[in-house]
This record gives sequence, structure tokens and C-alpha cells, in this order.
Amino acid sequence: MLSSLIRKTCQLQADPVLRRWLVGRLLGRWPGRPPFTAHKPPYLDGLLPLPLEIPSCHFEEFPETRPTGTLTLDLAGETIRIEFGQETNLFNRSFADVETLLSLHRFAWVRDDMDPAWVDTLWRAWLEGFHVPSHDWPWHPYTAGERAINILAFAHQYGMPGPRDQSLSVLAAHASVISERLEYFGDHHTSNHLANNGRALFFLGLEFDLPQATEVGAKILTEEARRIFTSSGLLREDSSHYHLLYLRLFENVAKAAEAASRPEAQEFRNIAAKARDVAHFMMLPGGLPLIGDISPDIAPAALLSMLAIEPGTQSFCADGWVRFNSRPWSGLWHASPNGFSQMPGHGHQDTGSFELHYEDEAVFIDPGRGAYGEDGEAALYRSAVMHNGLMLNGQDPYPSNRPYYDDNFCRHIAGPLPEMTISSNGVTISHHGFARFSNGGEHHRSWQFDGPRMTLDDKLEGRGRANITRTLITPLAVAPEKDGVTIKGKDRSYFLDTGEARITVEPVTRWQAYGKGVSAYGIRMDTRQELPFAQRLSLEAR
Repeated sequence: MLSSLIRKTCQLQADPVLRRWLVGRLLGRWPGRPPFTAHKPPYLDGLLPLPLEIPSCHFEEFPETRPTGTLTLDLAGETIRIEFGQETNLFNRSFADVETLLSLHRFAWVRDDMDPAWVDTLWRAWLEGFHVPSHDWPWHPYTAGERAINILAFAHQYGMPGPRDQSLSVLAAHASVISERLEYFGDHHTSNHLANNGRALFFLGLEFDLPQATEVGAKILTEEARRIFTSSGLLREDSSHYHLLYLRLFENVAKAAEAASRPEAQEFRNIAAKARDVAHFMMLPGGLPLIGDISPDIAPAALLSMLAIEPGTQSFCADGWVRFNSRPWSGLWHASPNGFSQMPGHGHQDTGSFELHYEDEAVFIDPGRGAYGEDGEAALYRSAVMHNGLMLNGQDPYPSNRPYYDDNFCRHIAGPLPEMTISSNGVTISHHGFARFSNGGEHHRSWQFDGPRMTLDDKLEGRGRANITRTLITPLAVAPEKDGVTIKGKDRSYFLDTGEARITVEPVTRWQAYGKGVSAYGIRMDTRQELPFAQRLSLEAR
């Protein structure tokens, strides 16, 4: 309790917007969080708790076989190797990042090319130590759901691992545990996890003939699709990788529903089809921009190989995403429609940021984020410091969002909603996030494309002297010059004319999966001057 009080006190000290909300809340100006009953979505009234259902199993038992060789486990943020006999204590290991532990217990490391005897051996070891449900991390409902899905997928290919009857009993218990701990926390604070809970119940119900679990899972999936996706089919949580995860989820449940002749099969297929259309739009010729968080569940490259997504051209301005093509350039822009990042969600401080490719070469990138967290490197890669945007006096375009901030409060703090527009030769984004400061005003960014040349114009309203920092992140080699920066591509170079700004170049990380990245570079352009601010950057391929 003391640590919680200290944490909340530190949050208040560091966050002036939170202090303003708290004062307004005490004065009755802003509402508190709406009432809700945790773990019990209203649409499940009369369907919970699940009745006792006796599971049945159509899987053959996987024959117990001693595995050979060394097993490599690709966990979230860490790779470990074990020999036969070391599996006994594997699941009791400690890790610096809890996501590494969770990926181990989710059996997220299971691969199609893995010796199935190893999966059986590790499943038996897990059963030995963790078959009894608990309130610890290994039985968190999201983790339990992922584990059930991964073991069922293995059983379809090879047979049920472990002693079959025990595995059946324990997996059926997963349905009870998940249904009792559904990750519902009100309309204001329920994330994609609840849909994941629904998928697990749906699959467990279908596989083990648990009709009520199947019905509850199907109901969650249909209702949560309306919450987590926009009408265009975009996942609301401000992350390209998470969008692909939930595309895969709904394609898988649609396939299972069709095979079982379920009445919701067509609805699931329609949801998946819309999500796939969006995924095409997110793909650029040089690959998928990793905008927002990277999930620890599966590496983006592995997920893309399953989904086979080709680049598209459509834009979704109303949902905060713009795709623009002007050969040889193509780019992707994101600005959360509310200005503040979606809550709950996986968004970053990327309003005014973009990813830009020249033909199939990524020139400016979103570096992603290598870990979850509220401090250190995790917080840094969520901030505007690591995005291709503009900062005023070192501040992000928008303050951090919180689940109890309503739309009226957000507009009071940051003015009108961001605007994204497309013209025949470029893209424009404007927002008022900096107006929360006494000297800040509207920020207007405009990109224009003409053959091998791109220009970027920034206009920031305000008054008084201010420090303006513009950042560009590139995966390519960088050579500062007297009047700009040369960026060295594989077949050509690109010259960045930075005007009169002071230039610094620093090493950064381009995250390619959770906890795994490669070298990249951050180009900082600093200016101190009187507001309003107006400067142009230009980039030309040579």
C-alpha cells in the first residue's frame, strides 16, 4: 500500500495534466470513472458463471519420447537453451522482464519445426508444477488463454501432449479460470485482452464439447469486435503489429466457426476481411512500419510470414492513419484520432511522425519499442524523442492519457482534434497538443513530393523564445555535412537539407521484435528562436 501511495505521489509530481484533472475532479467539473463490475461484461448477464461441463477429447495421446539435442527457446526478449533433464526447474526460473516469464508459460515458443518430443517433455514439466490454478502470473487469464491455444494447435498436429486425461482435465480448467477472471474493466478500460479471453473459451468449448464455454466465447468475440475495431476495420489501439495479431485471431476463429457450422461464422469472416484490407494499407514496399508497441506474443516477421500481406493504397484519415504513394515515394502517417493515445492501447507519441520509403528502401522509420514499461528505455521509445516528429521545449505533442480522462477534458487540455488531409502531391497534419503550454499553439506539418524530392514544412504558433527539436530516425548510414546530412542507401544516397538547425546524430535501436533490435540512427535538428516557428526540411534522392 505504501509503495502504491509513493507511486501515485510521483505521478502527480511529474504530470501537470493529471494535477489539473484532479483539481477539476474535486471541484466536480470532470466525472470520475463510470461504474462497472469487474470481470462481468453486461452482455454476459445470464451466461455466467459457467456451469460444470464434462469435457470430452477426440485427440490421440502423443507418445512419450525422450527428446534429443539442445532445445532453443525464443522467448519474449530473451533466447535460452536447455538440455534434457533441465526442464524440471525451467518454469520456476526468474527473468528480468515479466514478459519473458509469461511467454515461457504461454508456450509461445512452440514452432512447427521443433521436435515435438520437446514440447511434450516441457508440457509434462509444466503440468507437474502448475496444474493447479492459482492467482499467480502463470494462470493470468491472458496467459492461460494463449497457453490453451498453443497446446491445442500442437494437439491437432501431433496428438495431445502429456498424460492425455490429465491434459484434458487441466485444459478444461483453463476455461473455468478464464471465465471467472475475464479482463473486463468497464467500457473505459477494457483492452484487446477480453477478445483474447473469448477466443480461448471459444476454442476450448469447440475442442472439448463444452457448449456453454463455446457460447460465452462467441458472444465475447462478436461484442468485443465492435469495441476494439473501428467501422473501417482498424484496431483502435494505435499499433500496426497488434492490428495484425487481431487479424490473425479473427481469421482463426472464423475458420473454426465455419468448420463447426457455427451461426457467427460469417460475422467473424466479415470482421477478418475488413481487418485484412487495413493490413494491406499498412504495408509499405520496404516492409511493415512498426508503429506503436510490438507485442511479445510473436515476432512481426513470423506473423507476416503467416499472413502474406501485400502493400495496398487505401487511407483511413478519420481513424488516424494515412497512406500516401507518389512514385518513387510511399509513406505511412499515424495520429491518434483523439490526439491523446488510445486508452487502453499501445500507442506512442507519434502525432506528426511518419515512415517513408523510397521504392523498396526504408529511409525514415518508426523504430518501435523493445519492451513495456513506464521508465528507462521503454518510456524513451514511446516518447517523441524516438519518433520522426517535433518537440517544443523537449515536450511530447500530447500528454499521457489515462483511462478516466473523458473527451471533454481532453479537448479542454489540447483543443480541437488533429486533422489529417491528403492532396495530389502530399500530406498535411495539424494538431493543437502544444496549446496546453502557455507559449504553445497549433502545429502544422506538410509533406510535398516531387519526383526524387520531398519537402517538409513545419509551422508552430506561439509566443516567446522556445527550443524546437525535430527528429528523423533512419536505418541507413549517416554522414553529417556542412550544410546538411547525407544518408547512404543501398543503391543511392539521400541528401537532407536541414536549414540553419544545429545537427547531432546519435545511435538508436530499430526494434524488430520484442527485446530484439538492430542499429539505427537518430538525426536531431535543434533550433532556439522566437515563436511562431516556420522552417523547411528537404530530402532528395541522388
